[in-house]
Amino acid sequence: MVTRSDMINFRFSGHETFPCRYGWLPKAARAIDANPELFANEDDAMVILGIGKNMVRALRFWVEVTGIAQVAADGRGLAVTDFGQALLLGKDAFDPYIEDLQTLWLIHWKLVTQPNPPLFAWDFLFNRWHSPQIIPSEIVQEFTQESLKLNKSLSQVTLKQHFDVFIHTYTTTRGHTGAVMEDNLDSPLTELRLIQVDGSVGEQSRERGSETAFSFRRDKKPEIGTQLFLFCVMEFWQNCYPNEETLSVDQVAYGHGGPGQVFKLPDNEIRDRMADIELHSKGRLVFKESVQTQQIVRRGPILQIASLKSIYESGAI
Repeated sequence: MVTRSDMINFRFSGHETFPCRYGWLPKAARAIDANPELFANEDDAMVILGIGKNMVRALRFWVEVTGIAQVAADGRGLAVTDFGQALLLGKDAFDPYIEDLQTLWLIHWKLVTQPNPPLFAWDFLFNRWHSPQIIPSEIVQEFTQESLKLNKSLSQVTLKQHFDVFIHTYTTTRGHTGAVMEDNLDSPLTELRLIQVDGSVGEQSRERGSETAFSFRRDKKPEIGTQLFLFCVMEFWQNCYPNEETLSVDQVAYGHGGPGQVFKLPDNEIRDRMADIELHSKGRLVFKESVQTQQIVRRGPILQIASLKSIYESGAI
């Protein structure tokens, strides 16, 4: 049986071990808009961006995997995407300095669901890891098994670094005293509090100390606005079921890359949001419930039902 993971060329590296940092995406978008071939010369990019060579490579990686920029149509350099333009550039940009929590949830959504190619740790942990805890040594072992299935010859160091970048994208960097280190060393997605520290596991020893366990925050998330949730439902629909007139609540909740998985939402919250979807979509989506199924039916083209603009014109639920 051929599975989804058998058909995809996942990405395990490119971040140079650096999580995306505060200020990086707006700075990169403006720099690329001014000079599409900025990253063609790493020495020049170091001067313009004010960061080291490895960070330049990492920034190029993050600006692409978050959907802010892509390889230009002529193959020369990068171009800011329509999404990046609307979000970060121009006098009418929705959030040019990424100060809105809605933007951070949106960037998280783009990061987990981007397909070209998808990031392995994000795809695996958000969609296929169902254990209540995220224990680093167990995860690296799972990564090893999965990479073998993909015929990838990857070292333990590479796989551990990939996991470390994943976990530090969502958790703060702290010193031994527990104090947060320099803010600009952290990823802005730490503000989502999507991954929490559970404590230490394992036996203490000189050779192998205990390791920190993590878990996803799986509670209700009213900070994810109604229009942001609607936007993500519609993008999921377009990407995975573009020819379908209906989408089941189970697909939204449990589908690979669906909002329920990406945002780690409890079942009752998804169903509550579905019940109100006709009102918030102005009648373009209708929730229908029967003894056998719960689904939404669309009336009109998928991409015209939700827009980025609507996210910033409304608050949370």
